[in-house]
Amino acid sequence: QVHLVETGGGLVQAGGSLRLSCAASGRTFSRYAMGWFRQAPLKEREFVGAISWSGGSTSYADSGKGRFTIYRDNAKNTVYLQMNSLKPEDTAVYYCAADFFGGLGSDWRVYDYWGQGTQVTVSS
Repeated sequence: QVHLVETGGGLVQAGGSLRLSCAASGRTFSRYAMGWFRQAPLKEREFVGAISWSGGSTSYADSGKGRFTIYRDNAKNTVYLQMNSLKPEDTAVYYCAADFFGGLGSDWRVYDYWGQGTQVTVSS
């Protein structure tokens, strides 16, 4: 069982940056691949990116490539999403998710645990 809590969301102007954190409970955090997803009003949940259990591999959706970076600190049971050059279309609720011994899945259905989400609003 893993409990995930996202923090770091907020209101930022276009071009600005935010760093989201996802803190996990439990002693097996390092066995989970971690993903970030987002969902805007009236839109489907969208893959943002993922990181392997070791942190050695990452995958990003085209929308965030070159602007978003995912990294993790297994000693702190935390995964991060650094978002730069934010755009109004990045506005959404952002969720982290855990996939036990998973890969870099972009399908939300493969993830076992989810956080409650954190709101990111980018103003133009």
